[in-house]
Amino acid sequence: MAAMSTYLKNALINETLRNVNYVPVSPIYIALYTGNPLTVGGEIAVGSYARQTITFINPIAGVTENATLITFPTATADWGIIAYFGIRDALTAGNLLYAGALTEARTILTGDTLTVPIGNLDITLT
Repeated sequence: MAAMSTYLKNALINETLRNVNYVPVSPIYIALYTGNPLTVGGEIAVGSYARQTITFINPIAGVTENATLITFPTATADWGIIAYFGIRDALTAGNLLYAGALTEARTILTGDTLTVPIGNLDITLT
């Protein structure tokens, strides 16, 4: 399950309660982290790593999931233990929108490729 960032919470409160427009951007990106991006961060920064674009299906009952296969570049150096993901609004820097822990942390070593099958990344609003 993913949690909303403070940035997104504030933007949605402003949009729905204060009539301050939130302008979503497209595309959005998935980022990988060794630590929780809502607290300590630790986005991967070595070995050909790059954020990947992500699209989602129409939500049903407050739940959406990735609509397409996501494939990160083959690691050209060890990335370490990937335990978290973040959904961001820019290819570099930008704002964190959502973050969550992976079901299982995964160690990415040189030569490994990380993929996220269709429907395996869920975003749930509660």
